[in-house]
Amino acid sequence: MSVVPRILAFAGSLRTASYNKKLVQIAVAGARSAGAEVTAIDLRDYPLPDFDEDLEASSGAPANAVKLKELFKTHHGLLSSAPEYNSSITAALKNAIDWVSRPVPIEPPLAGFTGKVAALMSASRAPWGGLHGLVHVRAILGNIQVTVLPDQVAVPRAFEAFNPDGSLKDGNQQNAVTGLGSKLATVLKKLLA
Repeated sequence: MSVVPRILAFAGSLRTASYNKKLVQIAVAGARSAGAEVTAIDLRDYPLPDFDEDLEASSGAPANAVKLKELFKTHHGLLSSAPEYNSSITAALKNAIDWVSRPVPIEPPLAGFTGKVAALMSASRAPWGGLHGLVHVRAILGNIQVTVLPDQVAVPRAFEAFNPDGSLKDGNQQNAVTGLGSKLATVLKKLLA
């Protein structure tokens, strides 16, 4: 019997009405329909101080960093919708990655990331849909031993891209995002077989 892929899904935004939170939910539906078990989280539920080695040395990892790291460690794949702030990654997403990446003596380096497979997407008010930020997210994840699927989706003009129910108005975009979640689940199934 094959292992059911476990995917951790999240947006790199803290804003309650984030376009990227809506976008990742579309991909979650695709991953679930392809047979994956998906845990969708909101980074807002895991508030973290800015990463600071002095703080880590004096107090250890914050409780929410430990909880996040455990979630990363217990999932095979990552499904992330990463908004673009000033042509790069958001502070919230980078800070979460930094805390989760911290080593502890009883586990191998990068235990929350090594061997994971990720799929990326972005929604932005800008006409390029967050592509500049995705380049940085892809580079960061690749450097910490995550395999990032070459497929990605960037939804421009996000303020007018969504229906009231959270789906995308453009059927091709909707299918592409659903397909991204499905592809991640399919790739993980093959790797875990």
